[in-house]
Amino acid sequence: MNKITCSRRDFLRSTTAAGAGVIALGPTARALARADTTLRVLSIGVIGTIGGADRKNVQSHPRAEIVGLCDVDTTALDRAAQDHPNAFTCTDYRTAFDEHGDRFDAVIVATPDHSHCSIMTLALARGKHVYGQKPLVQQLEELEILHRAITARPELVTQTGAQRIESEARRAAVDILRSGVLGKVIEVHVAFGGGALTGGHYFADGTLGDPVDPPDGFDYDLWLNGAQHEPCRPNMVQRRWRSWWNYGGGQIADWVVHLTDVLFYSFPELRSPVQVCSRTPSRDVTFFHADRVLSTLTYPVNGDRFANTTCNFHFYDSHLRPDRAQVGVGESEWPDKIFTVVVCEGGTMVLAPSGPLQIWRDGVMTDGLQMPGLPVYEKFSHWHAWVDKALGEDTPHRWAPFEIGLRCTEAGLLAVKAARYPGQVLDWDRERLAFTNHAEATRTIVRRDYRKGFEPVRLG
Repeated sequence: MNKITCSRRDFLRSTTAAGAGVIALGPTARALARADTTLRVLSIGVIGTIGGADRKNVQSHPRAEIVGLCDVDTTALDRAAQDHPNAFTCTDYRTAFDEHGDRFDAVIVATPDHSHCSIMTLALARGKHVYGQKPLVQQLEELEILHRAITARPELVTQTGAQRIESEARRAAVDILRSGVLGKVIEVHVAFGGGALTGGHYFADGTLGDPVDPPDGFDYDLWLNGAQHEPCRPNMVQRRWRSWWNYGGGQIADWVVHLTDVLFYSFPELRSPVQVCSRTPSRDVTFFHADRVLSTLTYPVNGDRFANTTCNFHFYDSHLRPDRAQVGVGESEWPDKIFTVVVCEGGTMVLAPSGPLQIWRDGVMTDGLQMPGLPVYEKFSHWHAWVDKALGEDTPHRWAPFEIGLRCTEAGLLAVKAARYPGQVLDWDRERLAFTNHAEATRTIVRRDYRKGFEPVRLG
């Protein structure tokens, strides 16, 4: 590959500020923000896999208070209440909005994927700022439902749970890609480490056990949210729902925000894929997501920052990886089991979730943080940035508004859902929410029929 160099002045001229693209609060919201204001927050999904961390990080802001706790698991609710003895508690999120809506200004949504859209759209409809865990939605149609909701409520501050942007390496990657110092982008490769059926702490092993009673103190009907009723089974509720077709998105959807966000920060022209093809050994995906998925998504691109008129994203899970020679890196070990590779005409970037950041040129690797012209990256709290913005304060550190989170989520959902039609090229039309060459795929993997009372709120 040809070497491409630039001066410090060229680099800084072509690199925009780290927080560019942030949605600003309107003048009315800014006028309401006062120095003595406290952001009152309802935590929905209080422990789980990350709900506890979200809650505690938000609470640590000097001007934020957790005033409400909601969880279908009363054991988790009781544990969280010990940290917030003055907070109201409930098991049904709808009760929180209907009976306590005047007591909070914002919500944390850290529930299983299949319930995200219904809860987040209700929060936006009721005028609440939203910190939402990734992936933001579980159905392809919900991408548009949530997008319309945030468009209809631009005064509300949304943020995706993409805290790895706190790392210097990820922010430097954005600045390097924006600058064009590596030349035009050719393609992207993303390795997701384990797969949907890795078992262990977060994932099930793909074994469909006989129906069981839900855990004690666990409201299974509320947990199902809008999904149609089916028996509770082993490794379904609490942590391992990610592997299940109706509730999660496997390893790919779980990690896609952390691994693709730098691309969507850097290149606004990456809007929506127009094709997806997922290749995976044939298996029954009635209950569980596919494993060993290799997926290619094709994005149309314009302008002089890409080598072609399309850019392919290649996804690998179940410890599958790209070929190092193919992506232009020398003989060495990958920096992590999970990583992103951006192949450009003038070099290749390799980025682990929180670093390191490697730049490869002609088979030689350099530390990306040593690239000329990069700024000093100050430490910040991803959670505190959301609080600051919701209180009307200007902050350069509010990354991952829902607009970015939805683009990341779309890529992951397309990859895992297309695995139901392995090896088939599906032409995706986001505006029509349809696979234009495959009516059956449109009918089966785009939307769900919601149980009455748990439908998303359709705004806009």
